[in-house]
Amino acid sequence: MNILIIDNDESLRYMLTEFCNHAGWQSNTAVNGREGVDLFQREKFDIILVDYHMPEMDGLQTVKEIRKQNQQVPILVLTVDERQEIADRFLEEGATDFALKPVKAPDLISRIQLHVKLANMRSVHEESEEIYSAKGISKNTLSIIAEHLKKEEEPASVDVVSKEIGLAYPTVYRYLMHLLEEGQVKQVISHQKIGRPKKLYKWYTK
Repeated sequence: MNILIIDNDESLRYMLTEFCNHAGWQSNTAVNGREGVDLFQREKFDIILVDYHMPEMDGLQTVKEIRKQNQQVPILVLTVDERQEIADRFLEEGATDFALKPVKAPDLISRIQLHVKLANMRSVHEESEEIYSAKGISKNTLSIIAEHLKKEEEPASVDVVSKEIGLAYPTVYRYLMHLLEEGQVKQVISHQKIGRPKKLYKWYTK
């Protein structure tokens, strides 16, 4: 497996490279988005790790440029910013998922393995189709969340679904909101003994 790391932080590039070496993967690095896009055009990569805050071309623009060239490659965004509005912007441009800093080796390795597995699930027929909807919703990611909810008898919170599937919280939240909007998921309010009521989500069965 070949991984492209795009980050202007030298120490983080080194750490991510070491993570890849530990997992037995090849990697290549770029110091900013422009260099990363150029490198992506010249080589074949199985997954891309891209930082949000970078000079010259930030992570958002980088994701946008890469998606113009390739709809399939998984793109994980590295960020300390957990705001949902930032996540939504990235997902709309075609980001696959997020890895929150500080990045931990076991978490990142399992996240990479999950997304490569998802990417490999596509058949030749599916690859010829549009991978993302107009709202930046990936068919593969939507499918894995939907299938998980269908198997669960009890409603679950975004946090629980996130941990069980292995996708980042902001990603799961956006997809659940999409399924809720489409009428495929229903929201259940769970009143706690302590604290505010909790929003849970369950697959809608008529």
